Amino acid sequence: MKNNSDVSKMFKEAGVLFAITLLAGLILGFVYQLTKEPIRIQEEKAIQEACAQVFPAAASFEELSVTPSAAVQEAAGAEGVTCGTVFAAKGADGATAGYVLELTSSQGYGGNIRLYAGIQNDGTLNGISILDISETPGLGMRADEVLVPQFAGKQVSSFTYTKTGAASENQVDAISGATITTEAVTNAVNAGLVFFESDLKEGGGINEQ
Repeated sequence: MKNNSDVSKMFKEAGVLFAITLLAGLILGFVYQLTKEPIRIQEEKAIQEACAQVFPAAASFEELSVTPSAAVQEAAGAEGVTCGTVFAAKGADGATAGYVLELTSSQGYGGNIRLYAGIQNDGTLNGISILDISETPGLGMRADEVLVPQFAGKQVSSFTYTKTGAASENQVDAISGATITTEAVTNAVNAGLVFFESDLKEGGGINEQ
């Protein structure tokens, strides 16, 4: 049976532990509040830079609230692709020159691949910018170097990838040894093209909420 000194010691130790936990929580909360705004500003800056990279002719970007239609998820290869934020790319005159689409594929070898695609009103894909990728170094991580340039300035309804060298506008030469990464990026871009064609293109009917 515990004596009074044991009980007192136990409460004292519990009190010290509680004080340490409380102090740690307060410090973490303070650090979070201190860094929250700078992190948000950096994230917004990264997004604006990505938008400008895929739509350099735009003077500004306006975030839209758009719900992708069923056609996007029904498109070939679109399973595992999520269409996120949509920006209207505005010219100096305020007119919409096209759109920037956030696309995330869960089909990557190392996890999600998030990219932005800039598409002009006539369907021309200005290019893509990869924001998040965690593929195999020396293989899938070469997506920026090998894949990104191949999508620039193309006006096609969809892309396919090949391991024998691209022979047409709609073909993408796969990264050697990283077919899964190539397919993930290609499917994400194709979902974006369907999204544009069905929901954003003039006459396609924007479905805003």
